[in-house]
Amino acid sequence: MPADRFTVSQLVRAPADVVWDDLAHIDRHVDWMYDAADITFHGEQRRGVGTTFDCLTVVGPLRTVDRMEITSWVEGAQIGVRHVGLVTGEGVISVIDAGPSHCVVSWTERLRFPWFVGGPVATFAARPVMVAIWRSSLRKLAARWPSALPDGE
Repeated sequence: MPADRFTVSQLVRAPADVVWDDLAHIDRHVDWMYDAADITFHGEQRRGVGTTFDCLTVVGPLRTVDRMEITSWVEGAQIGVRHVGLVTGEGVISVIDAGPSHCVVSWTERLRFPWFVGGPVATFAARPVMVAIWRSSLRKLAARWPSALPDGE
């Protein structure tokens, strides 16, 4: 995997269609993404390819506004975005069916830091922090559907 690409996945104890119905509401991403503090849409479109919005991203004391555009939308399965700001890149969130009552949510990001904050060195240094944030975010997403099933079922 390239050094600028990050992937995390999480088992969710809910059917894929239920999880997708929640993920498709981009405005709700601030409810479970630890680094997303606010989303402001540009216009009326809220879903699908071409939807654009600004996302206030906060990591510790660092704050930046990324301009986001949905670049792919596979209904029930995948949302792809391009973001431009202090850090640029592309991201994909996928919902993978794992049986009648489970799914896996996978989040892949490719990030590029500008030269004036360290370029590839900053990307390397940010990797463990970003992976931890995204892993925690996916756990928070999964917690939206608590289950009485014990682990392993």
